[in-house]
This record gives sequence, C-alpha cells and structure tokens, in this order.
Amino acid sequence: MDLSKIFGRKKENSQAPAGGGMTPEIATQPVAARNDDGAGGAVDGFRVLSEVIGKEEIQKAQLTLQRYKEGKANLEQRIVENEQWYKLRHWECMRSGKNSENTKSQVEPASGWLFNAIANKHADAMDNFPAPNVLPREEGDKAEAEMLTSIIPVILQQNDFEEVYDNVWDYKLKAGTGVYGVFWDKEKLNGLGDITITKVDIINLFWESGITDIQRSRNLFHVSLQDNDQLLGQYPQLEGKLNGSGAADITKYIYDDSVDTTGKSLVVDWYYKKLQGGRTVLHYCKYVNEEVLFATENDPQFAEKGWYDHGLYPFVFDPLFSVEGTPCGFGYIDVGKSAQEYIDRGNQAIMKNMLANASPRYFIRADGSVNEAEYADQTKDFIHVDGNMGQDSIMPVQGKPLNSIYVQVVDKKIDELKEVTGNRDISTGGTSSGVTAASAIAAMQEAGSKLSRDGNKSAYRAFRRVCILVIELIRQFYDLPRCFRVMGDGGAARYVQYSNRNIKLQHQGNAFGQDMGYRLPLFDVEVTAQKQSAYSKLSQNELAIQLYNAGFFNPQMADQALACLDVMDFDRKQFVIEKVQTNQTLMQMLQQSQQRCMQLAQMVDMLSGKSNLAGALAAEGGMQLPAGGADPVQVSEEGAQALGAESAEAENVKKAKQRVAESTAPV
Repeated sequence: MDLSKIFGRKKENSQAPAGGGMTPEIATQPVAARNDDGAGGAVDGFRVLSEVIGKEEIQKAQLTLQRYKEGKANLEQRIVENEQWYKLRHWECMRSGKNSENTKSQVEPASGWLFNAIANKHADAMDNFPAPNVLPREEGDKAEAEMLTSIIPVILQQNDFEEVYDNVWDYKLKAGTGVYGVFWDKEKLNGLGDITITKVDIINLFWESGITDIQRSRNLFHVSLQDNDQLLGQYPQLEGKLNGSGAADITKYIYDDSVDTTGKSLVVDWYYKKLQGGRTVLHYCKYVNEEVLFATENDPQFAEKGWYDHGLYPFVFDPLFSVEGTPCGFGYIDVGKSAQEYIDRGNQAIMKNMLANASPRYFIRADGSVNEAEYADQTKDFIHVDGNMGQDSIMPVQGKPLNSIYVQVVDKKIDELKEVTGNRDISTGGTSSGVTAASAIAAMQEAGSKLSRDGNKSAYRAFRRVCILVIELIRQFYDLPRCFRVMGDGGAARYVQYSNRNIKLQHQGNAFGQDMGYRLPLFDVEVTAQKQSAYSKLSQNELAIQLYNAGFFNPQMADQALACLDVMDFDRKQFVIEKVQTNQTLMQMLQQSQQRCMQLAQMVDMLSGKSNLAGALAAEGGMQLPAGGADPVQVSEEGAQALGAESAEAENVKKAKQRVAESTAPV
C-alpha cells in the first residue's frame, strides 16, 4: 500500500535526514514547520500524522540518555586516559594527585615500548586487509551473489574504506573497541544517494548498560557538536532556541590544541526499536535541546516501516578483548600499561642516578675560606682563598652507583611487556642467537603472530556484519540502476549496471490455485585477506611448488592427486582441485584425438602404399604402433573407395597392406 496516496504526500518530498545526521556533511534538510498546537493538520499543503514524538518524549529520551551516560562514565575515563598513554603523555596520568610544582624538574623518560607493540599490531592488521566474497543460499541467486561480490568492493573503495579500516584499528588497539557506522546518505551522487561507511567514536555513543550485543539495547544515542549557524541555515525553526550549553555534556579528550566549543550545540541522533505488526521496527529521531528536527514516527513515509528496512542499529562494534556485561572490550594499552609504567619509573631512577653521578657536587663548610664562585667556574685558572686552606673546607659528594640488578629488572619488565602484548623480537624482524636460515626465521615469525591472526579473525567478523548491512541498504535503496567499473578476468575492466530488482522481496506467484507467498534472497559473506603478509605469500608459493614437484598437476596422476587433495586443507584448495580436474579432462580429450589421428594416418598409409604417416605421427607423439604385423585398422570397401581406392580387393591395396605390416613389425 502506498502511504503517499493516503496522506497526499509524494515520497520525494520527504525531508528525512541523510544517513542519520552523523556528520555535518550528511546533515538533514529542514522539515516543514508544524502548527503551533503540534497536532496533525495541513503543513505546506500536505496532510501529516499527529505528532507522536514531541517535547514530552524528548524529555524522557534525555533522561534515558543521561542514565546511559552515567553507566559508561568509567569507560569514557579509560578511553581518554589511554589516548594519553598512546601519545606518550602518560606521566600526566602517573603523577596525578601530586604537586605539579614538585614535578617540573623531575626526569620523566617516556619509552615507546607499548607504542611499538600497538604499531606492530596495526601493521599486521593492514597486511591482511579484508575482501568480501558473497555466497548465495539458493542456486537461483548465484548470479546476484557474483554481482554483489564485484560491486561491494567498489562501494567500499568509494567510501575510502581502507582509511576507515585503518582508523578503526587504531582506535580499537587504543580503546579496546572499534565501531563502524553504515548509513544511507541521500545527498551523495548529486541527490541520487549512496552508502556511507564511517568510523564512530565510542565517546559519542550511548547504550543500555549491562548488554553485550548492541542490537539488544532498547535505545541507542549518538551525539555530536555542530555549529549553531549551520543548524540555523538548515532548520530556521531553531531561531532563538540554541544556547550552546550542551557542549559540556560530552566527555572531551585532552587535546594539544585549544578547542573552542562556543557557538556549538549538541545534536542527538536517537535510534530505538518498537514491535509493530509482529516485527521489530527501527525508528529514528533527531533533536536539539527539546526541539524535534525529524522523527520517523511523525512522518507518514516512515511511520509504519521505520528508518531502515533491516531493523538493525547502523553501528557495528568490533571489540579486541571482550568483557562481560558490555559490548566494548579492552585493548593493548590496558594490558601493557602496568609494565610500561614500571619501565619508565625504573628508567627514571636510573637516569636520576646517572645525572647525579655525572654532575659532581660538593659539601662546603659555612666558615670555609674558599671562594665558591671561582671554585664552581671551570674557566678560572686561579681560586682565591682566605688564610690557610683547610682540607675540609670543600669535600666532594661521593656518588653511589646503582647495582646492575636494577638494570636487569628494567630489562625483565621490557621482556614482560613484549610477552603480554605478543610483540616479541621475532615478530618485528629480530632473531634469536643461532637462527640464520630465512625459512626458519619466517616460520618463527608465523608462529609468533598467533595473537595478530586472532585479532584479524575478530576484525573479519565485524567486516562481515558491515558487508551484510551494505547488502541490506542496496536492497532497500538501489531502485535505480547504477554503473560500476569492476575488474574482470585477467585484470580487464568492465562496466556493469546494477539495481536491487532481483534481490528485493519477490512474489512467488500461484501454483494450483495457491498463493506461493514471497521470497527474500539471502546471502552469506565470506571474508578473505585481500592484502597478505610477505610470509603468507611465501608459504603459499612454496606450497604451489611442493604440489608441482609431487606431480599433482600431472594429468596422468590426476586420480591420485584428487584423492590426496580431498584430505588436505589450505587456502584456495577448490581452485587447485579444479585445475587438476581440468588437466585430466584435457588429457583425455587429447588422447582421444590422437587415437583418431592415428587411425586416419594408418588408413592413408594403407591406401597410398608409400607413405608412413602413422610411424611419423607415433614418433612425434610418443605413441606405439601395434606390433606383430597385425592390421592396425580394418578398412571397408566403401571406406577405401571413399579415400580414392578402386576396390577393396585391388592388388595395389594388398601390396600396401603387406608393406605397412613389414614396416611396423619389430626388427
């Protein structure tokens, strides 16, 4: 049923926000102002629903938002503090509570062992950048799955997803959880609209406390600061209602620069789920202070179906190390900050001792006769004294060198940090004593990267959910065909057009007077590494060489090779099996062709009586002719006549047979 016909409103006139208002670039267009009474009535000549979301509902939402904010206060504090550790500003956290005047002259070495561990984990993640492979659940959807496999990477590339993936991994390693936002932005492509994928800061997200799956939260809020003048340009009804006081409600990072938040207001994107008609519907509301800018329940176009047809929050959480009772996890800074702290405190003590012993100091008697200024000035060749110079007037302070055990303790703490973060020397290219072979080093690096592979598996699961949301947005919004440049076989570019016509809800028709209902094509997403590490490529190449040396690609050994491959497990195994089967089929076709050519050559030799085509063909192809002078082929009289012989019983034919038999008989 078309709701626009009932309410007298065209769909294209809907003033829905573009993609949930995540950023100013995808901000909403102003909705038509309501009547002063807030009730349903005529607005700009269109009939609208009665107001479902008003000031009272916004006030309740604000109370819920405040409760959610109090529930994640500890998480926000940890994220802000971890950012300081990542920037090597952790002494500001370690000396918290002390008198800053007494710490100005302190030696505060900030070693980068923890930073190095994070940088190496990030490098491992980018070495294994994911690529999607869409698989159908029914045979009839195979063509659509292949098209989606081709166009989803193009959509990701248009969103600079590699940079988004990079930023999410950075945030994930520091804060413990990365978050993707997958939205529909109707302003893209000059108003045609397209999918937007962004990194989302957890500081700006608020959800129900105590849940581990973000989709189980009753409400989900995203807040952001936007300039008042920009908001007024988009929503004139906000004139005189923006005070900018909401900026204090957001937890802020400790920036190096001075960040001015005056003249900005807090914009809230409120997502919530309701049960309507036996299904869960995702609704959306955008508001500033207590002013509703847009609400799906107030709009006839979205009142029944909700914001997104998939009914899911458009956020994907990717925790590094999971924690019960929250969708967020903890990262490597939380794991290694204790060891890093004692490394720096140990270095601080060692550096203090070094500086104390390197700079000589002296005890001077109050009644001493030595001129202290001249004594301290190393450029003075003469030092004046009064009276007799006492031996005890100036006495050097004897420094106390540190025992080597303290340096060993610091080294042990460094080793501890490497162990707990999985960043041992072999993982970063270093080697142990006695290990010099390249293959041994590569094998040790692969064995030492288990933590990185585990983190990549977690990231692939989140990437799979991102791709599923992308498919659902394609299903909902790609009504008009779009052109994509995809890479075909052999790296050749080809241009295809695609719409959602074949993946939308499809009516099955009638059979024997029964309505067969509707069918919705569903797909699975398999994730592979688009960019692999050097060791992964090396091991894959070595495996291919081993299979070649073992004769797996020899067509004559195809049966044995297939039996062996059946019990093996490695990447792209199916591709190798297909190659072996193809080689076997080609060999069988070649053998059949050779047999036919040999038969024809023997017939020609028998009829001509002079040629030896069969022998030459056998020598060239490595074949053997029948032994014992037996006729290699029987030629009928009709066949002989067809090849130019006068009669099968002709004398020249008999002589030709005899010569062929003699020429092919073994010596």
